[in-house]
Amino acid sequence: MKQSITVTVNGQPRGAEVEPRMLLVHLLRDVFGLTGAHVGCDTTSCGVCTVLVDGTPVKSCTMFGVQVDGRSVTTVEGLAANGAMHPIQEAFKEEHGLQCGFCTPAMMLVATALLEENPDPTEDDIRWAISGNLCRCTGYQNIVKSVQYCAEQMRQASAGAPS
Repeated sequence: MKQSITVTVNGQPRGAEVEPRMLLVHLLRDVFGLTGAHVGCDTTSCGVCTVLVDGTPVKSCTMFGVQVDGRSVTTVEGLAANGAMHPIQEAFKEEHGLQCGFCTPAMMLVATALLEENPDPTEDDIRWAISGNLCRCTGYQNIVKSVQYCAEQMRQASAGAPS
């Protein structure tokens, strides 16, 4: 029996009729056509399915779609605004924080949540925040540099200093 839900996805209200057992990752990918959340391990080990639910990173393979009824979900597709990249997207580009790109959407979302909570994270803070997301290509160093770069750019922007 399908259940009717309404969820705000990337700032837009969306409705769907879903099976109660449908995972959030499949709701996003298969129903809403948002393919930034990837399916990797289906066991929460890799983190490539991470999205933000009410601003908190959540592995969408561990949550049912019906659980986001009435809530807000942000996917990597929702980071850019008005045709301009989000600062974390710009930072990953600038600091070469990606290679194959499979983990990149999740890394960006986790970093966004971290910087929202802690605008001046240490390297250890960043490494802890991304520790639930596996990257098989980069060795993480450029991901950390990307988050540090983004934090600096955001601090400068909020202080009114040129970037």
